[in-house]
Amino acid sequence: MDKTDIAIIKELQDGRISFNKIASTLGLAEGTVRSRVKRLRKDGQLDITALVNPEALPDHSVVMIGICVKDMDLVKKGSEFSKLRGVISVAVVTGRFDLILTVMLTKDFGILEFYTEEASNIANVQSVETFVVYKSFNMKVTLSA
Repeated sequence: MDKTDIAIIKELQDGRISFNKIASTLGLAEGTVRSRVKRLRKDGQLDITALVNPEALPDHSVVMIGICVKDMDLVKKGSEFSKLRGVISVAVVTGRFDLILTVMLTKDFGILEFYTEEASNIANVQSVETFVVYKSFNMKVTLSA
């Protein structure tokens, strides 16, 4: 990713802006902007999606879950957790936990269902600690989460 890619991404903060407008603003050809965005998306470096404040969603809540695992294959474990229903994000971290998960819950899919139906399928989990998010700042999520 170079500085032109970063400039394009900054312009995309308004997800409704056209490639033509970005090209004009940055002094590039529209085809250049289009091809760079296509490449960034194909390479998994960029997603263009609508985000919403989870507090605005009725019957939804967010929890953060700290996880300690028994083995040190943290990237593999992170990948496994990232595929579970409700998981918005997973981070491999330092400190007392190995992984931090952000999970979206609904009235029909609560923390009990997440643990019994989803997390219980992951082997070598040593311990978990759940943190209910009462109020968040700057948190935005996709509805597919």
